Amino acid sequence: MQINLPEKRYYSIGEVAKAFGVNTSLIRFWEKEFEVLKPKKNAKGNRKFTPEDIKNLKFIYHLVKERGFTLEGAKTHLKEEKKQALNTFEIVSKLESIKSQLLKLKENL
Repeated sequence: MQINLPEKRYYSIGEVAKAFGVNTSLIRFWEKEFEVLKPKKNAKGNRKFTPEDIKNLKFIYHLVKERGFTLEGAKTHLKEEKKQALNTFEIVSKLESIKSQLLKLKENL
C-alpha cells in the first residue's frame, strides 16, 4: 500500500484518513485499540500524528486490512514479533516502492 503524504512533522487525522482511504472514526478506534498509536493532541484536543505513528498505522493497516488479521491477532502479532515483523514490513514496503518507480520508468521509455 502506497501512502502519499508530504514530508511533515505532524499530520491531522483528516490527512491520515484520506491517505489510507478510511474514515477518521476507524483511525480513532485503532488509536484506542493499539497502544503503539500515541498521537499528540493540541490544546483543542486535535490529534497530530507523527511519521512514527504513520509507520505504525501502515503496519496495522497491512495486518488488519491486507492480511486479514483480527484485531486481537494483530495486537498479539505486534506485541510478540513487533521488531522482526516491522523490519520485514519496512523491507517489503521499500521494495514495492522501488518496483513502482521502475514500472513508471519503463512506461516512460
